Amino acid sequence: MEGATYRSTLDRVEPASVVRRRQPAGVHAGAPYTRVLTPQDAFALAGPALQACEERLAVEVASEVPVVAAIGSYLAEAGGKRLRPLLGALGAMTVGYEGRMDGLMCVGELIHLGSLLHDDVVDDGATRRGKPAAQRVYGNAGVILTGDYCLARAVLVASLEGGHEAVTRLAAAVTAMAEGEVLQLQRAGNLDTPLDEYLEMVDKKSAALIAWCAMSGALAAGDLIAASVLERYGRAVGVAFQITDDVLDYRAGTGKTAAQDLRERKLTLPLVHAMARIPDLRARLESPDADIPALAEEIRASGALDAALADARARVEGAIALLDVLPPGPARDALVVLGRYLVDRAA
Repeated sequence: MEGATYRSTLDRVEPASVVRRRQPAGVHAGAPYTRVLTPQDAFALAGPALQACEERLAVEVASEVPVVAAIGSYLAEAGGKRLRPLLGALGAMTVGYEGRMDGLMCVGELIHLGSLLHDDVVDDGATRRGKPAAQRVYGNAGVILTGDYCLARAVLVASLEGGHEAVTRLAAAVTAMAEGEVLQLQRAGNLDTPLDEYLEMVDKKSAALIAWCAMSGALAAGDLIAASVLERYGRAVGVAFQITDDVLDYRAGTGKTAAQDLRERKLTLPLVHAMARIPDLRARLESPDADIPALAEEIRASGALDAALADARARVEGAIALLDVLPPGPARDALVVLGRYLVDRAA
């Protein structure tokens, strides 16, 4: 496969001699630093890296095959939270990684884009990020294969710019994601799904990739101790992030159809708490005549959403405690602030 996109990836790989770890600036180095206290501070700290990642992402979704380039850019340019690149940047800054991070930051976003393209075909989604879903515009076959292309690009970049350990762990994360997607399909509409199986699905489907992104810079730097800490942080934050999304499903004004998970009888943590508080909720939900808006209002009034958020916050606080072993500084502060923000956005 020769072409401009492939060559551009090779051209941007740093020589092995510059891929190294330095001690982060700040308290660890004996100098004062400005604390990161707000989510805006965290985004500002990573701002230049995020801009470089955005530019690199445009390169990585490009292709000499016009329809592949069109589909890839169609979704990438629609925006998104960019949580995965942000965590990649902050994790790398925390451990003092001096290699280029734009490529590694793109890896998680490429995997995410590929999975979204596949999801919309599987679910026959109508919209994505405020636009018609890609398969509604380009057809199923092209979208599936472009999703594959995004996954392949991610693996290529991870191997070239992250090294053996990074690409090996990425393969494990993508494997877990595939398993999580299948588990979700198998358990769709099954309100008998045990809570631990729901959490297993969330860990595989969402948290595994978020964990990889958080530790990618440490893996590239060869700092496996820091990588282990950041992986555990990323997994906990990833589960909390999904729980919070499940709570937001019940809220209006999010840009999504409210109570869609409830319509699909999808077991989520808010629904688990709600069924414990409302004895006949399950029976009414299983009725073909279920009044979904009324049931959603009951769930909101039951305290189930607050209970789910309390669980998410506890996970985040546990994850934050893990970071104490890493060098203090603005980037570590930003990971603390970001972890809390991911839950507080639903408060």
